[in-house]
Amino acid sequence: MKVALVHDYIKEYGGAERVLEALHEIWSDAPVFTTVYLPDFLGPHKERFQNWNIRTSWLQKIPYIQKLLSPARMLTPWIFENWNFREFDVIIVSATGAYFPNLFVRRPETLHICYCHTPPRYLYGYPTARDWRKHFIGRVTGELMNHQLRLIDYLSAQRPDYFIANSQEVRRRIEKFYRREATVIYPPVETNSKFNPPAGGQISNKSQNPKSKIKKEYYLAGGRLARPKHIDLAIKACNKLKLPLKVFGRTFAGCGEELRQLARLAEAKAKRAGPTVEFVDEITDQELANLYRGAKALIYPSEREDFGIMPVEAQAYGVPVIAFRSGGVKETVIDGKTGIFFDELNVESLTKAIKKLDRLEIKGKDCFENAEKFSKERFKKEIQDFIKSKIRL
Repeated sequence: MKVALVHDYIKEYGGAERVLEALHEIWSDAPVFTTVYLPDFLGPHKERFQNWNIRTSWLQKIPYIQKLLSPARMLTPWIFENWNFREFDVIIVSATGAYFPNLFVRRPETLHICYCHTPPRYLYGYPTARDWRKHFIGRVTGELMNHQLRLIDYLSAQRPDYFIANSQEVRRRIEKFYRREATVIYPPVETNSKFNPPAGGQISNKSQNPKSKIKKEYYLAGGRLARPKHIDLAIKACNKLKLPLKVFGRTFAGCGEELRQLARLAEAKAKRAGPTVEFVDEITDQELANLYRGAKALIYPSEREDFGIMPVEAQAYGVPVIAFRSGGVKETVIDGKTGIFFDELNVESLTKAIKKLDRLEIKGKDCFENAEKFSKERFKKEIQDFIKSKIRL
């Protein structure tokens, strides 16, 4: 069975790329078709892709393409239609919602499956990294372009034989915008080899886990530091409560200047009230593991999240989650048992949630057992079983 993997582009390392990586672990000989591969922008994660058979498009040869990925989406229908997948028996598309990677030529008997992380957020009114509605010209131009792109996106969505959604949240979006049914297979999360959860006992801000030698000293936030993640709320809330917070990750389009301002704000307050916020930039998996082990809780104020791997990662370490009640995170955090939700995107609502969590005693064992539902082994098995049930060879 000849398998091909398709991904919008490889420039960042997040949840979608973890899914692609897991798919590649199943079919390690499968070529990966992508518009652009930019390893220099992958930071400590670039070695993950070094030995892959990655086949890029002509966009790869355009100078400064890393700055043109957003307008280049107008060209992607021609890119994918010019690729010929006739030699493959199964094509698995990992669609991040950036481009329209289902527009390609294949044999009628070839099985075409789309693992959809989300329909394009910028086309359907969901918060995006760049606020393109901020200025009048950008808003008018964007609306005109998006009307045409929605037609292309709908056409692209009719090509796959089957859809897989990464959450019930995304399944509902696929049904709403594409009029297609989808099977939910949650993304893979490392819960065994790299993760070292507490042996048991209670985890709270008032008392440490008696079986853990690692002192829980700070709150944690981060990941893709983009506008919809609302990292600013975590910073402002911890500054207000004078709580230590570590922020990790790399800034993305539309949020760099905002975070620089917040860093200056945190520094100014630190001079008066003691150090509260530390920015630790993009980090390796091992460095992230060390951060999780020392965290009191993960603060996750992301808005209308598609799935959200970080809350599951945190729980795999026995770390509770403080999350905005929105999107896929409602499927991964058990309110009052493995974390707590807040209902308004403002500092007051978040600070109340932090104080409420401080009064709870969260069992690390409960967090870890909940995270196990989203393991990589489970993902691989469900993906393989799904394809076996649909194969037409």
